[in-house]
Amino acid sequence: MSINTAAIVGAGVAGLTAALSLARHGIRSDIFEQVPQLAEVGAGLQLSPNASRILGELGVLGEIQAHWREPQEVRLASGVSLKALAAVPVGAFGRDRWKAPYGVLHRATLQQSLLTAVLREPLCHLRLDSRIDTAAAVAEHFRTGTPPDLIIGADGVWSRVRNAIPQAPGISFSGNIAWRFTIPTKQAPKFLNPHSVTAYLGPSTHLVAYPLKEVGGFNIVAIAEGMDAGQTWETDGQSQKATLVAQFSGWNPEIRSVIEAAEHPTFWPLYEASEGRWHNGRDIVLIGDAAHAMMPFAAQGAAMAIEDAFELAGCVATSGIPLAQALADFEALRKPRIARVRERGAFNKFVYHARGPVRLGRDLLLALRPPQGLAADLDWLFGYQAKG
Repeated sequence: MSINTAAIVGAGVAGLTAALSLARHGIRSDIFEQVPQLAEVGAGLQLSPNASRILGELGVLGEIQAHWREPQEVRLASGVSLKALAAVPVGAFGRDRWKAPYGVLHRATLQQSLLTAVLREPLCHLRLDSRIDTAAAVAEHFRTGTPPDLIIGADGVWSRVRNAIPQAPGISFSGNIAWRFTIPTKQAPKFLNPHSVTAYLGPSTHLVAYPLKEVGGFNIVAIAEGMDAGQTWETDGQSQKATLVAQFSGWNPEIRSVIEAAEHPTFWPLYEASEGRWHNGRDIVLIGDAAHAMMPFAAQGAAMAIEDAFELAGCVATSGIPLAQALADFEALRKPRIARVRERGAFNKFVYHARGPVRLGRDLLLALRPPQGLAADLDWLFGYQAKG
């Protein structure tokens, strides 16, 4: 193999998955996390078959499935009329077509399942309360021992490890805000479907709703244009709620009532990464949001981090390949995949936020597409076989 040890900066989904993926090849890792105790922020996320397949390979899918829900379909509906526009079957159909399940769950469930597996794995060593501001700071932690062969920057959109890579991606505000909140089942209006992920579409805005078993209700994500709040992922959105309500003013009254009744919504500015290098050509590499933060319009943020981690481990574990070549191979493998997911996200944004005559044409075209045809359009995404 190319390496024997790695230092991973960041104990989020990308970092923990990387540690388990490396251990699968007999590679030891130390995971550095600046907080003294892991507490995942956020609410729900979708795990498509391309990601759940990897989690199965890593032995954590069973525990996750005990807490998640498997929707029967992913639906598109009008945010004005609530009329269904199209649907992609998942559930049993998806398991059969893509050989892995599609689930929705709380982000904390995914992180806790990965963390439990890491703590059980002798080759993984978690170091909490360990802030890493520079790649050189990693060496300080190993000054009395052997330094790691590889440093993996899994430290998110505001990555510090990225500063050690020449011509690395830059980060910019997308102009969009994600508002997140949950609704208890007993307070949920009847139009919310407990058996599907539903994206309600409207001019320059859209809203996604799906059930979360962990909270006994629905996860709601409303995406609209907004202001940059600086270097943060999450901000209390209560003071900004009037802005959110105003942006959905032309929507169906039932949806507006859900937004108006939202308690403690969080306000998440959405940032994206530009093109750039993901490694320094020697011993430092980026994965996940640190490398390619993207908009959530394809619901693939967590999935791409999981794929990155798994495929990086496969590259650096290849026998007889120098580390520098392994990192170049990893970047060459992943960049076209990420570019295609970005393109899909941009297409989805255009479709979701269409206005005027374009919206009418969109609705007509969607009505003409059979569910199996829409599913076939996603074979390249959900059927992807990561090379680990």
